[in-house]
Formats: sequence, structure tokens, C-alpha cells
Amino acid sequence: MTGAVEVLRAGALTTVQDLGRPGWAHLGVPRSGALDPTALRLANRLVGNPEQAAGLEITLTGCALRLTRATTLALTGAEVTVHVGDRPGDTGRPLSVPAGAVLRIGPARRGVRSWLAVAGGIDVPTVLGSRSTDTLSGLGPPPLRDGDRLPLGRPPGEPASVDLTVGTAPPPELHLSVRLGPRHDWFTPTALERLLGTPYTVSPVSNRVGARLAGAPLPRAVAGELPSEAIVLGAVQVPADGQPLIFLADHPTTGGYPVVGVVTDVTPLAQARPGTTVRFHGPQR
Repeated sequence: MTGAVEVLRAGALTTVQDLGRPGWAHLGVPRSGALDPTALRLANRLVGNPEQAAGLEITLTGCALRLTRATTLALTGAEVTVHVGDRPGDTGRPLSVPAGAVLRIGPARRGVRSWLAVAGGIDVPTVLGSRSTDTLSGLGPPPLRDGDRLPLGRPPGEPASVDLTVGTAPPPELHLSVRLGPRHDWFTPTALERLLGTPYTVSPVSNRVGARLAGAPLPRAVAGELPSEAIVLGAVQVPADGQPLIFLADHPTTGGYPVVGVVTDVTPLAQARPGTTVRFHGPQR
């Protein structure tokens, strides 16, 4: 059974994402993948796909798509309005879509990103074992554009027999656990007090590479240059302006600014709008 997704309106940033391409950092390739893997896994389960099947990550403004075959789809993540043709739909549940129907996903009312799974998955070619778009390196398919056509795979099974899954609204304030290091000794005691004791806000210049924060600058104790060293998911890098930057799925694998700590779970940042308050705390024991 063949079929495709035709892109009528791509929106601000819609990309193909699966669970990423781990294991290639030694070649300078980050994991990439869905910013909220749990949300993508749920959408895939709702339509009967394997959890690692590729879907679409849709950012803020929504999109419009035409399905060329009758299929089942599911949308998770941000709070949005969904229409299949003239019929309203729900997020968090399987939706039957007839061949030729237009799926319209509206702007996010709360949150930032949605994840769309279609039975059979988005069947674009794999690169290093993944179909994910990496917006930093350019690996994988490019971000969607109006007029694109994405092939669908063969549906592997029956959709989940559920009526509805209940999502949770993104909180107005995020509390992120951070482990200090590897370069926390490059910062003054005042800097560490500020990091763990003052609020920051998410900057509008954030993306899949990293969440830039605005707040009390973190003064350095060591003023010299740092040779480039490894960067991991969740690394809190501090550029010359002293404002922390939390690296997300499309992060570089090396960097030349010191990393004051590493956030243990960056998933909440997937739905953090500009202006969202962020507070850091030490890991729970």
C-alpha cells in the first residue's frame, strides 16, 4: 500500500523526527531526534507504529497536510486545534483520515511543539540509521516546505484501542535539575550562587540547537580561552556575555565556552515558550 503526505502549509518549522541517531558523537554527529521522545513514542503507539517510527515535529504555528491514502494518525504535545477536512479532531487519540482529506493543525495555544504520527511512519531515507532532521548539521531531510511530498510506510498493525490520552499543560515555571561540571571551577562562587538561586527566562532566540536564557550573568573566575571540548545533551554552556545556554537535541558535539553544568532532563524545554521562567537546582538524592 503506497501513500504520501503532501505539505500544503509547512508552518514556521516542521521537521521529520524519530528517536535520533545515537552513537555518532565521535564523528561530530549529535543524536538529534524529537525534542520530546515520550510524546513521539505515544503518538506512534496510538497509530500502531513501532515507537521509533518517524513522524513530524511541528513548531508553534501549525501546518496543513493532505493524506493521499486512507490512514490513521495521532497528534500529541502542544494544545492545538485540529481539523480533518471540516471535522474537528482531538489530540492524544487515534484519528481516522479518508484518502484525500486535508489535516489542519492550528497554532499552539499552550506549549510550542506537536508530534504527528501516521500509520506506517514517514518513510524518507535513513542517514546514519535515523530519518531525523538535524537543523545544525543538515543531516536528514530538510525542514518541510510548501509543496513537499513525504512517502508513507506500510502500516504495521492496528491502532491502539483507546478513547483518549490526557495530556498535561506545560507549567509556567520550569525547575531543572543540574549537575555542576565539568568547568564549574571556571566560575566564581557568586556565579554558582546565581545559577542555583536566581530565576532565568527563556529567550526568543532559542531553537532545536539550544535554549538561550536571560537573567543574572555568570561571572568567570578564569578569564583565559578554553580549547574546544566535548558537548553533551543538556550541557549548560556560558558564552562571553555570561548568559547560560542549554544545549538541546541538535547541539554541536564540541564547544569552546566553558560548561558550568549539565541538565539531567531537557524534555520540559521542548514546550517552553519565550519568557518561561527557568530555575536550576541540584540533583535530588
